[in-house]
Amino acid sequence: MNTKVTIAGVELKNPVMTASGTFGSGAEYGEMVDLNRLGAVVTKGVANVPWEGNPTPRIAEVYGGMLNAIGLQNPGIDVFVQRDIPFLRQYDTKIIVNVCGKTTEDYVAVVERLGDEDVDMLEINISCPNVKEGGIAFGQDPKAVEAITKEVKRYAKQPVIMKLSPNVTDIGVMAKAAEAGGADALSLINTLTGMKIDIHKRRFALANKTGGFSGPAVKPVAVRMVYQVANAVKLPIIGMGGIATAEDAIEFILAGATAVSVGTANFFNPYATMEIVQGIEAYMEKYGVKDIKELIGAVR
Repeated sequence: MNTKVTIAGVELKNPVMTASGTFGSGAEYGEMVDLNRLGAVVTKGVANVPWEGNPTPRIAEVYGGMLNAIGLQNPGIDVFVQRDIPFLRQYDTKIIVNVCGKTTEDYVAVVERLGDEDVDMLEINISCPNVKEGGIAFGQDPKAVEAITKEVKRYAKQPVIMKLSPNVTDIGVMAKAAEAGGADALSLINTLTGMKIDIHKRRFALANKTGGFSGPAVKPVAVRMVYQVANAVKLPIIGMGGIATAEDAIEFILAGATAVSVGTANFFNPYATMEIVQGIEAYMEKYGVKDIKELIGAVR
């Protein structure tokens, strides 16, 4: 049976990858996860300079998932290039670097720096607040989505995946804007915006007040958005949002995703990615699926 999938000319041994921000750059999970068995590792967000992130508390457990307001804390591109790329290159897996920034120039600086590095694809996190536009996320305005995609593509030497925010009225419009800007692939969904209040302390559970809501409860929204986008554009899609089992992953693939990212599940089950790889193979065997491509977008 063939589990290989191709995204923008890059072949993955299987469609299972990690979701940015939930797996570090792989070293934290090394004892529990065989990185050689993953289709790809998607790194934590990398900025042009170190980011401290938001004040604590910045994680809260909620029904059906969690809220996080980490604020994309990261050590910056210099440390990433010296430490994380050499670590990941020890393994037979693809490297997808998640890139974040507060201005278009920030993104371009990281993309340029990665041009000569041995990484396979770039995932551009456009849920970051655009400081020049009063803090609205790049991904919430179709004109901004198209503009930043075009600019990143001008400098990128690797294929560009635009990571779409679900906090919009019409995800199809955003997908078309990224396609118009020249994106090679799309990933979705990023976290929904949520809030939790501690009724005993009468204060917000997160110092940031709001946070990104992820986990099993967001999956139906994510599957719907992946299906919508698959029918709106011709780009390959990496689906994510509440994937915890092989059944979840297959649902996304049937909706139109070429690959899937596992995020929050890594926190409550560090073996989730390995179980999903095995589970997809078992499903294909059970139903006589010889090539995983037969499943991509099979539900219309």
